[in-house]
Amino acid sequence: MMDLKATALMGATGTGKSALAMRVAETVGTSIICCDSMQLYRGLDIGTAKPTQAERKAVPHFMVDCCDLPDMYSAARWAKEARVFIEAENNQGRKPIIVGGTGLYLKALMQGFADIPAEKPDVRQRIEALQRESGTAALYALLQRQDPDMAQRLKAGDTQRIMRALCVFESTGKTLSAWQQEGREETDPIECPVFVLDVEREVLRLRLADRFHAMLQAGWMDEVRWLDALQLPDTHPAMRAVGYRQLLDHLHGSVSLEQAIADGITATRRYAKRQVTWFQNQTPDAIHGDSKKLEKLMYG
Repeated sequence: MMDLKATALMGATGTGKSALAMRVAETVGTSIICCDSMQLYRGLDIGTAKPTQAERKAVPHFMVDCCDLPDMYSAARWAKEARVFIEAENNQGRKPIIVGGTGLYLKALMQGFADIPAEKPDVRQRIEALQRESGTAALYALLQRQDPDMAQRLKAGDTQRIMRALCVFESTGKTLSAWQQEGREETDPIECPVFVLDVEREVLRLRLADRFHAMLQAGWMDEVRWLDALQLPDTHPAMRAVGYRQLLDHLHGSVSLEQAIADGITATRRYAKRQVTWFQNQTPDAIHGDSKKLEKLMYG
């Protein structure tokens, strides 16, 4: 069996990945697979900088608007579904461009993830209720008893991952660390050079602030109100998304709009910094460069 073939264009939020990918995709006649953990959700459009309908009409986009809230995606689920699209595109003679900033999803695609059974909905609801009643510290103490290996690897305040580990154990009867130690699901090999778009730090800082304000002018607060009306648990990834979380604080009366904007811009900048660090450490073979350099290289 031949290797699956794709090209990955990754980088921090606001670096201009989508615009560069659009230029390359239109020139070479290929498609785009979105590698963004928030663009998967229908309704989260403005705050996730989701590709516009015009862009999707010009270039086919996959792995965007995949599910309705309160559904949740995982890296393993994304990787499995992305492989289906890559194979279909390869069969049509196209090598799709994977574009985004969610490095863990790319890692799952390239290296595989343990094939863990789905969580049971009632288990997730019970763990969420426990979190609301007793707090994350109580969940962490429970995880220390159920899965001490995983507890040692996680920070005591990492609510989302602690809950995930507890849900896996309660749903399957096996600890998350045990699932991961058993190895990864066998997958077809994939040939996928990785390019990382770099932007000078101060330029990116200014760009992120300008984009935050532009999103607000485009009606982002209406989107935040819609999200709030869904009454999702605070632990849902959508409720913790950068920018949304700070604007929700304002909607709930915790801070002024001015403060929420300032907090949101700061959080976005910190998130971008973490992304830069992740790609530096986790993708050692990636080719880094600015837009002009990568555009020339990607045409090959």
